[in-house]
Amino acid sequence: MEFVKSADVVVIGGGIVGTAILRELSKYDLQCVLVEKEPDVALGTTKANSAILHAGFDAPTGSMKAITNVRGNKLYHELQKELNLDIEWTGSLVAATTDEEMETLQELLKRGEANGVEGLKILSHEEVLAQEPNLQTVKGALWAPTAGVCWPFGAAIAFAQCAVQNGAEVIRNCGVVGFVKENGKITGVETTQGTIACKYVVNAAGVYADDIAKLAGDESFSITPRKGEYILFDKTARASLVNGVVFPCPTKKSKGILVCTTTHGNTFIGPNANEVENKEDKAVGSEGMNEIIASARKLVPNLPMGASITQFAGLRAVSSTGDFVLGQSAAVENLYNAAGMQSPGLTAAPAVGEMLAKQVAEAAGAAAKAEFKAELPAKKAFCRMTMEEQAAAIAENSLYGRVICRCETVTEGEIVEAINSPVGATTVDGVKRRTRAGMGRCQGGFCGPRVTQIIARELNITVPEVLKERADSNMFYEKYPVDGGEA
Repeated sequence: MEFVKSADVVVIGGGIVGTAILRELSKYDLQCVLVEKEPDVALGTTKANSAILHAGFDAPTGSMKAITNVRGNKLYHELQKELNLDIEWTGSLVAATTDEEMETLQELLKRGEANGVEGLKILSHEEVLAQEPNLQTVKGALWAPTAGVCWPFGAAIAFAQCAVQNGAEVIRNCGVVGFVKENGKITGVETTQGTIACKYVVNAAGVYADDIAKLAGDESFSITPRKGEYILFDKTARASLVNGVVFPCPTKKSKGILVCTTTHGNTFIGPNANEVENKEDKAVGSEGMNEIIASARKLVPNLPMGASITQFAGLRAVSSTGDFVLGQSAAVENLYNAAGMQSPGLTAAPAVGEMLAKQVAEAAGAAAKAEFKAELPAKKAFCRMTMEEQAAAIAENSLYGRVICRCETVTEGEIVEAINSPVGATTVDGVKRRTRAGMGRCQGGFCGPRVTQIIARELNITVPEVLKERADSNMFYEKYPVDGGEA
């Protein structure tokens, strides 16, 4: 067997969980490689979720979901400064509209306290309105002050960049197609870019985690995709909606269709929860939109639907075990799973990374690095700078004086930096996730072609070679004559 590369550990999957694991592994004397089948990291569940850092009152006490949720929430408080993460600790409300739901809040309160969540409190109708004036129909709510909202793409990218800063490697456009095994142990990961020799494998492949595990010889769990659809509103609609995170009372199936404002001031409603068979089914439909709107109106009756700017859907990886699947595989000695990472997977990611990296390092006998570079260089979006800071940025680099995305005030300097940074953007949507160019009211209608030109220039490729997001998502094509003559 010819190997194109060798590593101590191969992490499969570049979402928030895989990148968090990679960063934790990079704290040890281990040679680590992350492989991601898409052109960029954070293209699965990390790309389309509610971006909430949950307090930890919802998951059953003693479950891996509960344990890693509470620990992950605390870790994000530390990581926010280290990695320059975009997080707002808004707290969250679980709103009750009936007497029966008020009883459910008491159950959630007791569970949260048993899970170790601090500061939980039941608020009256008047106390709720003091925080969220538009929740007129609410009888009361469970207040969780430790919850917040984050920028999930930014967190995954920051985890990956920090890992690379500490010697790890991220390989994109690199799908896993098989494994090389000797005496029941994995000795190599077969990918679309060749076979990587390795000693340990961490499976963080999202909705495909069961397929990867089965490919390696572990059939102990299965994953069912659960689709959630969302509607996003323009920033101007915030006054008619909510200031923070508002959940309805949860069901056995999901935390419910919520109303939530993001770190950038947009508000969304969603998600619903519907099992699907196709692991690529991210389509939105009128039935789902109507379900979301009807449910959100129970909390905020006067939804400003005229201010909606886009709709999208994401898939949660629901495990057959009912909980996260974490740790060493019982079937394959050197395979470690981080699977079934549905909500609160985003919140749990740093804790899952901490747990699995420690397990792998102990199995490998790897020591902690003497010098781990925990911090990334601090940076601030141009639109959030003071006028003095903006002037200084332009003086240092004139490209910061040219605004490319007018809706979000994103400059050419920021876009160029996003492309040329470690684990940099190579697609139009990759630039969007790193800078917000294209996420405003016009959804890229104005800046899209200009972003495409900048990518082509910086990567030294032609405009037709630039992808929107995934493989074969070309947006422009060479012009050919219809009569067979020269172009």
